[in-house]
Amino acid sequence: MIHHTTLLQELIDTGKIRLKEGGDFKGKRITYHDSCYLGRSNNIYEAPRKVLELLDAELVEMKRCKSNGLCCGAGGAQMFKEEEKGTSRVNMERTVDALETGASVVASACPFCNTMMSDGVKTKEKENDIKVLDIAELVAQSME
Repeated sequence: MIHHTTLLQELIDTGKIRLKEGGDFKGKRITYHDSCYLGRSNNIYEAPRKVLELLDAELVEMKRCKSNGLCCGAGGAQMFKEEEKGTSRVNMERTVDALETGASVVASACPFCNTMMSDGVKTKEKENDIKVLDIAELVAQSME
């Protein structure tokens, strides 16, 4: 079994998926949120980024990325239970990281991360300024 970002990269590299010239995301600032399980657990960092670069987008990294990435909160079951004591919600901290990049799109490769990041963007009332999309959605919108 391989992750869908690895499959997408392979399909693009072999020409089985062809991307439009000057696609929907050409020149747009996109930041990528590393999911805990894909990144730190499975050491997959480059495939998602290579796919995003093939969209002719400007990939801007969050200050905490790759092996130093911050969890969105879903991996710690925050999505399914009451919050624990603390000063802020994890997904809100991660949303701030994403907003600081000035990106118009937050890309992810995990449905739980997409939900947590979308909730954060909505809470910050930035849903008109920044979209949260799975990498597969970005590729689908960019195909010939």
